[in-house]
Amino acid sequence: MPEMTVSQLIADRLVSQGVRRIFGLCGGHIQPLWDAVARAGIEVVDVRHEAAAVYMAHATADLSGDLSVAMVTAGPGLTNAVTAISNAFVGRSPVLVISGRAPRPQTGMGAMQDIAQAEIVRPITRLVEQVSERHHVISRLDKTIAAALGAATGATGPAYIDFPTDLLEETVHDADIPAVAMEPRAAVKIAPSPDLVARAAELIRASSRIVVIGGRSVRTAADEVRAFLEAAQALYLDSGESRGAIRDDVPGYVPAVRGRAMAEADLVVTLGRRLDFQLGYGSPAVFSPNARFLRIGTSFEELGETRRGDVEVQGSTAAVLTALMQSEASPAAPDTDWLTDMRKSNEERSRKLVAKLQLPDLDSDGRMSPNFVVGAVNDLLTDRSVVVADGGDILSFARVGLKSVDYLDCGALGCLGVGVPFATAAALERPDEPVVAVIGDGSFGFTAMEIDTAVRRGARAVFVVANNEGWNIERHDQVDRFDGNCVGVDLPGCRYDQLARSFGAHGERVEDPGELADALKRAMDNAPAVVDVVVSRQAKSPDYLSGLAAVPPRQAVGPWNAAEMKRFATQ
Repeated sequence: MPEMTVSQLIADRLVSQGVRRIFGLCGGHIQPLWDAVARAGIEVVDVRHEAAAVYMAHATADLSGDLSVAMVTAGPGLTNAVTAISNAFVGRSPVLVISGRAPRPQTGMGAMQDIAQAEIVRPITRLVEQVSERHHVISRLDKTIAAALGAATGATGPAYIDFPTDLLEETVHDADIPAVAMEPRAAVKIAPSPDLVARAAELIRASSRIVVIGGRSVRTAADEVRAFLEAAQALYLDSGESRGAIRDDVPGYVPAVRGRAMAEADLVVTLGRRLDFQLGYGSPAVFSPNARFLRIGTSFEELGETRRGDVEVQGSTAAVLTALMQSEASPAAPDTDWLTDMRKSNEERSRKLVAKLQLPDLDSDGRMSPNFVVGAVNDLLTDRSVVVADGGDILSFARVGLKSVDYLDCGALGCLGVGVPFATAAALERPDEPVVAVIGDGSFGFTAMEIDTAVRRGARAVFVVANNEGWNIERHDQVDRFDGNCVGVDLPGCRYDQLARSFGAHGERVEDPGELADALKRAMDNAPAVVDVVVSRQAKSPDYLSGLAAVPPRQAVGPWNAAEMKRFATQ
């Protein structure tokens, strides 16, 4: 074997795993590895803040279905990344986070940037490994990759590994590399138990109103999900984890009647989906008290968390659905009238929404509705587009109104600031397709510097900033519940178009709704681009109207919380 360093060995292992791109920010503690991965042919996307590196890896993992890698330096390099690692953890995205740490001879002596890195990230990762010997490098790295891909717990998610800088420069010997060291790790695929498949099939046969709710696993099992929906005569509801995998061409796709479908189903099938706050924790206050649950997933949080399934089938979504179809699992007496009515109601509401998105609906200050911005963005999208939603107020409008294309948003953590890095990563992953991010002006501020990254890397994304000059959900809350005592919620006078131009991106400001369509087209032709759109601050978003800002005690939104409180009061 030609002489090589530990850094070169790690780089070769990442290449063998199929890693084509690493997101990161350089620093002394990782410089040997930073150099080695670049020399190994891996594209290094250098960012302006370490959180953005992990956000970009997160988006890439979600869109590709493969392991993605972020590399950050020690100390503050890692702590800067903690919020983004937390977001990937809640989103269960397979991200490998690599860091450096102080040289071994300086351990425990107050070395530069020497903190308890492993203890900081342990609660928000699937696995933490700290390597101190060269003969452990490959086995520990392989273990960490496997954990990110779900081998450790059945749940994918970020996994962390670090190396002392002096180790990265050590020379590797033949004995340090096992014979199969460079074989890639595949994502975990779990075959279901035949007995559980049989029980699940009986549950389906005995049901008449079936609703399937998709989680992140649907992104890699879309064909099987479509076939199952047809065979089971089931309706389908997506979530931010999988939106775009199943679209309007599927007859059972009924996003516009989501609440009714959840309340009236007699069987709820979850596919790799947690029953978190977005699904009312599976409570009888949100779903029918008589509904039964079939939960399909690879980990406890997808199978039994918050509410046990009547049947819980551990297995990969594609494998379980294939087994169910082979068992001819379909309802013996489907409620066809209900199915027809639900599809008709969905079509009617969808038509009304499309019409609403075409109206500027100017407020008393002459500012356009956020809905109009969403409608204009829809006109840019193709079947291959990626759209990103980031913010508080605008996320609510966008989640309801955006077309069903591949979609990414803040996720269940509510992690503002993902918009620019998510869209930049998406544009690098899909360079030939339109990538558009709809971002609130408050959220834009978290990662606006990454417009520079998009310019330097040639990421042709369009960033549409819905500028209402404030943190609008909180502003409405302070007006309505706190007697108009507005504190820390105004962001007046910011010119995000000018900021974009200072980085070398195309930038425009739009105040007249009649100019928006042309401005967006110019932005698409000259991407990366920022379109700073002045929108109404008087408009109240669906999330605000649902009571989300008040943070109710038992459920995330007001109506569900009221139903939950009533349920507990009668017990």
